Amino acid sequence: MTARQFILKSIYPVFQLINKIFKMNMQVNNSGIKANASFYDLEMKQNTGEVMKFQTLKNKKVLVVNTASDCGYTSQYDGLQKLYNENKEDLVVLAFPANDFGQQEKKDDNAIEEFCRVNYGVTFPVMSKSIVVKSREQNEVFSWLTDKVKNGWNEDAPSWNFCKYLVDEKGNLTHIFAAAIEPSDDKILDAIKEKADLE
Repeated sequence: MTARQFILKSIYPVFQLINKIFKMNMQVNNSGIKANASFYDLEMKQNTGEVMKFQTLKNKKVLVVNTASDCGYTSQYDGLQKLYNENKEDLVVLAFPANDFGQQEKKDDNAIEEFCRVNYGVTFPVMSKSIVVKSREQNEVFSWLTDKVKNGWNEDAPSWNFCKYLVDEKGNLTHIFAAAIEPSDDKILDAIKEKADLE
C-alpha cells in the first residue's frame, strides 16, 4: 500500500460521515420497468485480455461497480470480495476500473490486476480499464446502465468511484447505490435477496 493509499484509507470514515449527513443514497426501479435493450447482448474485455460475454451471466444478479486504486473508497474492494464470496451462487460482482475522477486510476490493466489481488484478494472479474462517465468513449456496459432508452429508466452516470448498479436475474436494472454505500450495507444485501419477477 502506497503512502497515498494509506492516507486515503485513514480518512475514509470522514467520507462516510459526509455522505451520511447529505444522505447520498440509492435509486430503485420500484415500477419494475424492463430493459429495452438486452443486458445479455453486451460483452467486455477483462483485464486478463479475455472477453466476457454477458449472456453467461443469465439467472444471476450482477453488481457493476466503477472502481479506482487511489480513491478514498478503494478499501471497499474488501467488502465487495466478501459480498462475492458469500453470495457467489446468486451474484456476480464486476469491477470496472476507470480514471474518470481526479486521476485516481493511473495504473494499466496488469498493475490493476496485481493491486486488486495482492491488496484485497480480489477473485471476482475485473474488466479492462475504460471510461464510465458519459462521453463518446464511454464503455458499452455503462452506456447501457446510464441510458434509459436502453435500460428503461435510468440516465444517471457514476458521480464518483465505487457507485454500484444492480442488475437482476432477468437482465433488468433494479438499483443504483451511491459510492458511500458499503457493500455490506443492508440495502445492498436486501436487494440481492429479492427475487426477480420471472414472468
